[in-house]
Amino acid sequence: MIIGVPKEIKTNENRVALTPAGALEFTKRGHTVYVETTAGVGSGFEDQDYIEAGAKILRTADEVWAIAEMIMKVKEPIAEEYGRCRKDQLIFTYFHFASSQELTHAMIKSGAVCLAYETVETKDRQLPLLVPMSEVAGRMAIQEGAKYLEKPVKGRGVLLGGVPGVEPGKVLVLGGGVVGTQAAKMAAGLGAQVTLLDVSLARLRYLSDIMPANVTTLFSSEYNIRRLVQTHDLIVGAVLIPGAMAPKLITRDMLKLMRPGTVVVDVAVDQGGCFETTKPTTHDHPTYIIEDVVHYCVANMPGAVPFTSTVALTNATLPYALQLANKGWERACLENQELFLGLNVVKGKVVYKGVADAFGLPFNRLEDIS
Repeated sequence: MIIGVPKEIKTNENRVALTPAGALEFTKRGHTVYVETTAGVGSGFEDQDYIEAGAKILRTADEVWAIAEMIMKVKEPIAEEYGRCRKDQLIFTYFHFASSQELTHAMIKSGAVCLAYETVETKDRQLPLLVPMSEVAGRMAIQEGAKYLEKPVKGRGVLLGGVPGVEPGKVLVLGGGVVGTQAAKMAAGLGAQVTLLDVSLARLRYLSDIMPANVTTLFSSEYNIRRLVQTHDLIVGAVLIPGAMAPKLITRDMLKLMRPGTVVVDVAVDQGGCFETTKPTTHDHPTYIIEDVVHYCVANMPGAVPFTSTVALTNATLPYALQLANKGWERACLENQELFLGLNVVKGKVVYKGVADAFGLPFNRLEDIS
C-alpha cells in the first residue's frame, strides 16, 4: 500500500502522524511511505530521519495526497484540504465529526473512507487511539489551568499547591475517564484539593481506591456541580461520549456562581465541549473571558508538546495502520471489530450512528454500501 503523511496545517499543530520508526515498520513490510517535506520537524524529526527509515520525501501536500492510498494525519482535514480528499482514499486520523457539520458534509462529498482514531473501540469499551492524547490532554489541563490562574492573565491569583500556612487551590474535574483521571493525578501531585465527579459508581469506587487522600470522589449531578463551582478555582471538563456531542454540564448561568478569575478548561472541545460557553481556541489565542471566568478551550492541546504526543500517538496507531496496509481497509475492518467501529463515513455515506444523529443524517450499515 502507498501511505502518505502530509504536514499538519492547523494553527500551531506541530505533531506528525508517523515517526521515522513507524515509517520503517511500513517499508520493511514492502509498503511505500511518502512524507511531505518538513512534516516531522515540529516534533523533532528531520527529513533525513525518514529517508533513512526508507520513506520518500515529497515537496508538497498536493503530491502526497494525490499519490497516497492511505493518508495518515493527526487532526481532521480543514477547508484547505477538503479538495485533496478523493473518492475511495482511506483517511486515518482524528475526525471528531460530531462537532463539525461542515467537515462531515465535506467528507461525504469527497467519497473518501474516513476511519476515525477516536471511535476505534475495544471489547471492554476502551478507546485505544484516543487514550494517549487523552493522557497528554488531561495532564496539560492542569498545567495550563495552573498558569491561567495567575493574576497577570486574569486568573484568581491562586497557587494550586499553596504554601505552608496557606490552603491549596481547589480543582473540580468533571468526568472520571482517562482525561479526568490524569488531570486529577496531576492536580493532586501539585498538592491541590481535588474533587472528581462521574456518573458511574463502579468507576468512582475504583478511583477512590487508587487516588491519593487529597482527591474526593462524588457522584455527578447538576445539584453537585452547581454547588461545587462556587468554591473551586479550576474546573476541568473531561466528559466524552464516543463519536457524539459532549453533554453541556456547565451552563452559562452557572458562570455567575463562580468567583471572578475562576479558570475552566474544556478538554471535550473537540466534541463540541461540555461547557455551554465553549468555543474552540488556539495556542496563539488560548483563552477568552465570559462573566469574569477564564475559558481555556484549545482544540489541539497535545500539539503544544509535539515530541511526546507524536511518539505516544504512533505507538498506539501503528499496529492498526499496519493491519490496514497489509490487508486493505475492507478486510482489516471485517476481521477486526475495533477497526470496524472506527469507520465513520464511507464512500459518501455515514456509517457511525453518533455522527448521523448529531446532524439528522441517514445512518447506513456498512454491508449496504457497495
